[in-house]
Amino acid sequence: MPFDSDIPTPPLVSLLYRKQTTFINRELKDVNLSSGLYPLLIKSYKNKGISQEELADALNINESTVTRNLDKLEKKGLITRTPEKRKKIISVTPEGIEIAQIVMDIDDKWDNTLKKSLTNQEYENFRNILIKIGEDLK
Repeated sequence: MPFDSDIPTPPLVSLLYRKQTTFINRELKDVNLSSGLYPLLIKSYKNKGISQEELADALNINESTVTRNLDKLEKKGLITRTPEKRKKIISVTPEGIEIAQIVMDIDDKWDNTLKKSLTNQEYENFRNILIKIGEDLK
């Protein structure tokens, strides 16, 4: 059934988020990772030497949540944390690198799912709009 044309934006954003979370959790099941943990792993992988504080700021997550989630990633053997002055520097382990690459492939798969409904230009506009809104809401 099609959506009503007057449906407010929040339910649409929520629906997209729930669908993506369900997709990601299903795809990550084999690597024993959840949708809540994978952004920290990917950001750490792409930003070698990032600190916990920088990670929290980059992902707009409070530091206590980042600490709890990094504890989980560390227990899974996917990252290590090294104290350096007053910061803890995150390093991704070889197993973490493997998982990060799998997760990035899953992200590409999700993007391809979105692209089925959009032209290339619509997809680029959609991404750019999401980025703009995300930056403005920080």
